[in-house]
Amino acid sequence: MVVLNKIYTRTGDKGDTALSDGSRVAKHDLRVEAYGSVDELNATLGLCRLHAQDSMAQELSVIQNDLFDLGADLARPDISADDQAGYPVLRIIDGQIERLEQEIDRMNGDLQPLRSFILPGGSVLAANLHLARTVARRAERRATELAANGDANPAAVRYLNRLSDWLFVAARKANDNGNDDVLWVPGASR
Repeated sequence: MVVLNKIYTRTGDKGDTALSDGSRVAKHDLRVEAYGSVDELNATLGLCRLHAQDSMAQELSVIQNDLFDLGADLARPDISADDQAGYPVLRIIDGQIERLEQEIDRMNGDLQPLRSFILPGGSVLAANLHLARTVARRAERRATELAANGDANPAAVRYLNRLSDWLFVAARKANDNGNDDVLWVPGASR
């Protein structure tokens, strides 16, 4: 359980911050960039939920909770030391990825195949989902950079990759099952 009695601590006033294992790094450290992008993604999904209804609103709520798990995962370096933590370390697991895949398949079942690239837009919800998708891709780029150094949970990277796919398909759903998608017309303004 997290208890926050005082919001400011002044411990980061010199430009560093604590990771979940207690070590301190610069606030511009790649790991902080990665979980910071996940936090930004979560805030963007909050905007999406303002316009979503029913099952999509519920699914977005579950994803937002997953993103806190993901942030905790990315905030803890050295996966090999998890066993020595003395408590269960929170990591993204395959079941969370599989749930996204099942939801993608369900949503995609109602959509016509794409015959053009889609411009972000259409409904307010779809536009916000496309924005969230681009933030997810940025978070994924940061996480893959950590992974390239051997310092990220591979499931965390897969989760972000699948989530950007989920957001793309959800945006199409939000555009009347793709009927209101805004299609790219190559060279239209030449």
